[in-house]
Amino acid sequence: MKNLMEINELKAKDIQEMVKIARKFKSGKNIPLKKVKNKTLALIFQKPSTRTRLSFEIAMEQMGGNSIFLSESDLQISRGELIKDTARTLSEYVDIVAMRTYHNSDIQEFIDNSSIPVINALSNTNHPCQALSDIQTILEKKKTLCNLKITWIGDSNNVLNDFLIAALKLGADFSIACPNKYSPNKKIIDVAERIVKKNESSLSISTDPIKAVIDSDVVVTDKIVSMGDKNKELKKKTFLPKYRVTDKIMSKAKDDAIFMHCLPAVRGEEVSESVIDGKNSVIWQQVDNKLHMHKALIWSMLK
Repeated sequence: MKNLMEINELKAKDIQEMVKIARKFKSGKNIPLKKVKNKTLALIFQKPSTRTRLSFEIAMEQMGGNSIFLSESDLQISRGELIKDTARTLSEYVDIVAMRTYHNSDIQEFIDNSSIPVINALSNTNHPCQALSDIQTILEKKKTLCNLKITWIGDSNNVLNDFLIAALKLGADFSIACPNKYSPNKKIIDVAERIVKKNESSLSISTDPIKAVIDSDVVVTDKIVSMGDKNKELKKKTFLPKYRVTDKIMSKAKDDAIFMHCLPAVRGEEVSESVIDGKNSVIWQQVDNKLHMHKALIWSMLK
């Protein structure tokens, strides 16, 4: 794997291999780190970040490498320099790049003009790193995704786009509950339906979270208002309180269902305090697994 733009670039075996490597790092198994030692990761972030930034920086440090954080204002891009010139410049100085941007096209242009690996650390349409670490969490709790029912409640955003594809590739059945105008776009649905047909699994989209969550093994949500969203109050009115994950909604899932949220969360909006802090919540395991998955990605991409 030279670069990572979106989950759909990966086969099921690639996803499983990344989880396998991440779990080795997590367990403390002896993994040779010579190819990472003294290497440098550049983090180019146009958007704020807590967990993604920290986990990449700490991952690199713990493996013996270095990291440099570059906000948009730190770069000449903010003064009109072309992305392709920035990509060529960084290719001379660092060994790998993780980008967090508003537009996928920026990352693709960087990849097209870079001689070093590039990781999409979040864009407007994708968040493949989050999807991989969340798959790791599910496998740790449930052992397999085959015939597992996963229900996503809320906005069809960049996190869902990659998480949906990853889960389906590993054989899960997937249910989405959201307002009609916030369903996944046609491109994502087309890809998802091809995978469903191949794996003989299922994908359902409805506006009823109560029905969608029945007998679910995994219940997932995310912030209603994402970075860059306009008409924030109107969007909240569209979603709330119907699509808030509450104890009532969780009671329709299986007794051992897990609740997931990639954070940051607005407690009391998309999820109740009792659910996010409840016995079924695995949010802190998700946070921990980001570190190990980022190690796996960096380690796998560096030569």
